[in-house]
Amino acid sequence: MRAYNTDYIAIAKLLAQHQISTGTSFALRGSGGMAKAVTAALRDAGFKNGHIIARNPQAGQALAKAYGYQWQAEVGDLSVDMVINVTPIGMAGGTEAEQLAFAPATIAAAKIVFDVVALPAETPLIRNAHEQGKRVITGAEVIALQALEQFVLYTGVRPTDE
Repeated sequence: MRAYNTDYIAIAKLLAQHQISTGTSFALRGSGGMAKAVTAALRDAGFKNGHIIARNPQAGQALAKAYGYQWQAEVGDLSVDMVINVTPIGMAGGTEAEQLAFAPATIAAAKIVFDVVALPAETPLIRNAHEQGKRVITGAEVIALQALEQFVLYTGVRPTDE
């Protein structure tokens, strides 16, 4: 039996495409399935200085421990190079659709803002990051690479860039 995780593949490719240094510190908000894929991709790429931010202490602590990162329930005064949203915060149609996954001060302190939420393509977090002139990686990029990798897995055909 063989299994694939296109979430993991997409994240790994985006980290490489955007040339994010493994010395980059990060705070990842979330502790669900997608957070596991993102955390695994970060660890496997060689990122050492990471914080898992999760309101659920059991899930957050377990995720952080499994991948060798720190856990905390809230960002607080933590300052990192990259913030990563792996929650439904900012997702169209959700109860938190208009909210920021990180406080403006936390975004201001970061160099890179990564939001895996695909709809809308410009979440409140990405919009705020653009306004602050930050480097961004969007959920639209994630979903496009996931779709590509799923197509390859289903058909055995890898489309050209064109």
